Amino acid sequence: MNNLGSLIFLASVLLFTTFLNWYVFQAVKTLTSNLDSDKIRNSINVGYWLIFSGISLWVILTFIGIFSAGEISATRQTALNVFLTVLVTQLVIVLILFGEDIFRNLQAGFSLVANGSKDFTFPTRNAYVSTLAIAIAAFPFFSFIYGTTYGKYNFKVHKEVIYFENLPDAFDGFTITQLSDIHSGSLRDKEGVRKGVDLAVRQNSDLVVFTGDLVNHKAEEIDPFLEQFAEIKGKYGQFSILGNHDYGDYISWPSKSDKEQNLENLKAKHAEMGFRLLLDEHVRIEKDGQEITLIGVENWGVGFVKKGDLSKAMEGTPEDGFKVLLSHDPSHWDEEVKKNQNPVHLTLSGHTHGMQFGIETPLVRWSPVQYRYPNWAGLAEEKGRFLYVNRGFGFHAFSGRVGIWPEITVIELRKAN
Repeated sequence: MNNLGSLIFLASVLLFTTFLNWYVFQAVKTLTSNLDSDKIRNSINVGYWLIFSGISLWVILTFIGIFSAGEISATRQTALNVFLTVLVTQLVIVLILFGEDIFRNLQAGFSLVANGSKDFTFPTRNAYVSTLAIAIAAFPFFSFIYGTTYGKYNFKVHKEVIYFENLPDAFDGFTITQLSDIHSGSLRDKEGVRKGVDLAVRQNSDLVVFTGDLVNHKAEEIDPFLEQFAEIKGKYGQFSILGNHDYGDYISWPSKSDKEQNLENLKAKHAEMGFRLLLDEHVRIEKDGQEITLIGVENWGVGFVKKGDLSKAMEGTPEDGFKVLLSHDPSHWDEEVKKNQNPVHLTLSGHTHGMQFGIETPLVRWSPVQYRYPNWAGLAEEKGRFLYVNRGFGFHAFSGRVGIWPEITVIELRKAN
């Protein structure tokens, strides 16, 4: 982000947080107006502004630090966590107060039409509405507290059984464990990571795949966790690809050669973990004299780096053969993969993290990321071609997860009757 863009962003954050602070203060002021003691009332009001203005200043300084260093340290992660927790909580309160304001303005308009301006007073805020707003906002507030402490290591196994007509008989019941978006530079708790690794090991799958973003920026970020992830094995091997963060594009490097060396170091880390990194290439997985093709491409994403070369990766693969593709960004499936003349039966992606925030219940499934990615988590299908989007193992920027929990995926391939 250039200097002008940074200034515009910082000014926008300051204006928006100030607006939210002022609007939420209307609820606080309504509730404190009933207090008998002026001293207590004034202390609460002043304390409110000191706390929330301080948070706004902390956030601005945090963004300045991120723009300057190009990295998100543990301290800056904490600031971003506080910022997002307060932001979502305040937005809930503001939405309720805004609904009340619409009603108050309508009420005032009807009063003016019916009675004229004589003895007119604008309707005051209802203390019960302000109390309700704060009470409802407590739910997202405590959800974010949970998400930044325990939720980010609340690993879930998602299992999918997918049926294919042309799956070789030998692979009927073949299982694939998928991990994605480890973002090791954000991980601080080895015991928390251990929970996810143990869960992946216990799946005892035939094949293990990792679909990109091993690190945030630098290859050495994975060093504290190398031995743990090296424990995850598949009977037929472990394979991986690169994600957009793995190229080191989002920070400044002393020289071009330093950046290039970092990528080479990262490639070596995959091998140290026991994963074969696929760089626009394919391998054949053989079982009982039959085979399927596993294809891996470099990152290709709309709005992100487009290094992946699908044609190169698929060169020499038979059209009638069963193919599984590892491609980090699900927009690749939408733009290229599902339209490819040489059919790819199953694509495994990640990248979205489900935005680490949302609601997934049998009745409601929502995340802000759906406005950017139509396929942002779980299984999608079009004309017999399938896409599975993993919600991610780790996290980035926001050091937490709320409603969209970290995921280990297990895909079972089945032969359709």
